[in-house]
Amino acid sequence: MHGAIDLGARQAATKKQQERRAQGGGAPADAAGAAGQYVVDVTDETFNAEVVERSQSVPVLVDFWAEWCEPCKQLGPILEKLAAEAAGKWVLAKVDIDANPQLAAYMQQMGVRGIPFVAAVVAGQLLPFLNGAAPEPQVRQAVDQLFDALRKEGILPDAPEGEQPAAAEAGAAPAADPVYAEAEDALQRGDLPAAKAAFERILADDPRDAQAKQGLALVGLSLRVGALDDGAVEDADAKPGDVQAQIAAADVEMVSGRIDAAFDRLLAAVRGSAGDDRDAARKHLLSLFELLPPDDPRVGRARRALQSALF
Repeated sequence: MHGAIDLGARQAATKKQQERRAQGGGAPADAAGAAGQYVVDVTDETFNAEVVERSQSVPVLVDFWAEWCEPCKQLGPILEKLAAEAAGKWVLAKVDIDANPQLAAYMQQMGVRGIPFVAAVVAGQLLPFLNGAAPEPQVRQAVDQLFDALRKEGILPDAPEGEQPAAAEAGAAPAADPVYAEAEDALQRGDLPAAKAAFERILADDPRDAQAKQGLALVGLSLRVGALDDGAVEDADAKPGDVQAQIAAADVEMVSGRIDAAFDRLLAAVRGSAGDDRDAARKHLLSLFELLPPDDPRVGRARRALQSALF
């Protein structure tokens, strides 16, 4: 929980606001419209009850988004899917920053300058979690790692009684492809070589499987970054002409969510090199595109820039 923020002060302030509204006959509605059993829309007025108080019994992931934010539209459905699968182990709270200026300002006070942004709230403590969109396998792995860490620290509250049976009554999800299940299991236990082999088997049967391509690209990225020394970005900045150093630094930037920075770094390497070095930078940039949906605006921008750099 390093970097966690105590929401107690905000909780107290919100209660005072609610008391003043109640005295004036203008009490807010109980909650904004729920988007699902484990997904709720929250507002400036309902954040205290739906997030801060709820987090005392079950972890809450807070998704800060806006209608104009295209990456938000990629990340949001992934989080909603994972919340449904968790079946009450955690709850997803969605905050439209355009409609809720107090929460938007609070997000900015935390030093967050862009969306999508996801925070984890556990026992009234807020922990910055994700900044930027990512493919489903990467988001799933990040969520699993978050709760594993909270569990190891002994601060993960138990899921509310009765919620999991309620999810079961709603009907079981359709059976997953066994090879996909094998890949997901490998990712959850941190066995990247096994996950890589599973995704390769899927692609051997169907080379056009976009999800498997994305999963394989993610695993490849994780394996590469795991083999790097700390300071890869600093080393690359000190060696602008070293294409292999630029490739390593771009991988680190991708893992940390600095997608535009990774793309720009490799585009600069393409423009500033020739021959085999230029081809290596070009191919690596294309491989990083596999980590994002083809319609991601950042991919489109980088593809156009790559064409300009080559021709």
